[in-house]
Amino acid sequence: MINLPLLPIIIPLLTGVILMFFPRHLKGQRIVSLFSTILTVCASIYLVLTVRSNGILTVTLGSWPAPFGITLVSDMLSALLVTTTSILVLCIIWYAIVYLSVSYQRYYYFIAVQFLLVGVNGAFTTGDIFNMFVFFEVFLISSYVLIVLGGKPAQLRESLKYLLINVISSALFVMTVAFLYGIIGSLSMADISQKISEVGQPAILNVIALLFLIVFGLKGAIFPLYFWLPGSYQVPPTPVLALFGALLTKVGVYGILRTYSLFFSNEIGTIHQILSILALSTIVIGVIGALATRDAKQIIIYNIIVAVGVILYGVSLMTPQALEGAIFYLLHDMLIKAALFLLVGIMVGIAGSSKLKDMGGMIKTYPVLGWTFFIAALSLAGIPPLSGFIGKFLIVRGGIEAGELIGPIIVLLSSLLVLYSVVQLFMRAFWGTPKTYSGDKQALVPKLLVPTIALVALSVLYGVGAEAMRPLIQQAVEPLTNPTLYIDAVLKGGR
Repeated sequence: MINLPLLPIIIPLLTGVILMFFPRHLKGQRIVSLFSTILTVCASIYLVLTVRSNGILTVTLGSWPAPFGITLVSDMLSALLVTTTSILVLCIIWYAIVYLSVSYQRYYYFIAVQFLLVGVNGAFTTGDIFNMFVFFEVFLISSYVLIVLGGKPAQLRESLKYLLINVISSALFVMTVAFLYGIIGSLSMADISQKISEVGQPAILNVIALLFLIVFGLKGAIFPLYFWLPGSYQVPPTPVLALFGALLTKVGVYGILRTYSLFFSNEIGTIHQILSILALSTIVIGVIGALATRDAKQIIIYNIIVAVGVILYGVSLMTPQALEGAIFYLLHDMLIKAALFLLVGIMVGIAGSSKLKDMGGMIKTYPVLGWTFFIAALSLAGIPPLSGFIGKFLIVRGGIEAGELIGPIIVLLSSLLVLYSVVQLFMRAFWGTPKTYSGDKQALVPKLLVPTIALVALSVLYGVGAEAMRPLIQQAVEPLTNPTLYIDAVLKGGR
């Protein structure tokens, strides 16, 4: 049990290394990837159950004690994010085996996905700010491979922009960590949290907080740093887009959530107000983009930006209820975005185009696809009792209790406008006069629906079973509102 936080990182790491020995043996790659990811899911679920029973788990690598050694920390927030990530990757690998052509799969797809899982799970688990940077680089390098999968001109063009933005962000990340280390003299996040209140230099800490906001904001695509996302996410194949849309921006959101709750929670003032303004601006920009486009992929891509804004508005309030809503909505959005991108991928595979003008009448031939998409769309918009409603309700109530009015109104209006955008997509694609479709995935629809329906069903259960999940969410909030729990677990050896 003591090394349990390592398993969701070690299993995909060893799998990626093993897969590199037979990169062209496609059947073996598929079997090993599926089996390994199932093991990762099982280890992650066991991790959640153990953290629920025993509290925060820590592992310090090597013989150096914290804060000098490198520490992995699994609190309930980390464990829930790792579990959700592992489940998503399992469903997306299953989908990709059917969806991607053999030539695509041979271009190291399964190897890159396993290393991406290493990076994302590592970023969620590490208790060291520099190693968060290292894990960011692991999943970013994997994403560079995945975004050019297929080698189409549009992919190569957008990948250059994606690469440039992330190189700049990574360089800024290292500089910010160095700046923080120069002031605090530590890289352990628990140790930094303990010492940062003793610095007595609020101006310097505000600068560091802004730098972290820029670093994680670039990766999370908040306003005005979202400009790279719509084009970059449009070009990769659907299984890659689902990974990116569900996971990568959420790691940036997690970075803000973790650093702001540990490092900058003592003085909730100007920096949190700036975060609140940027979060609300992000919601507005995302809604405008989703309403303006007539491309099925782009509608869901802009809704990534909306969700990032909603979550970060909850984070900016830093109240227990708002943070509970932010975490609940974060987990919901990971599930539902992956499901929606997989559904849109099926629709594009049928129509041969992502343009709404090329779709229509699909409900007559593919009723299961249509009604599954409708349920996912309602969940995305936050219609009760689906999972999107619970998180937004808690965030809105947290905003009202904090004395805010504009923020809750913007969040509520965004729900209506998001509903309008996805219902428009549903009506245009599934109703009206059936079209003659030339897509090459029409025969594969039943097989592709299985992992997709599994994700939608999981999202529905997450909403319907909100009362059962709430104790876990509340346990995840506790170290955020009371950092002493996190600090003691790390510096005193955990349980």
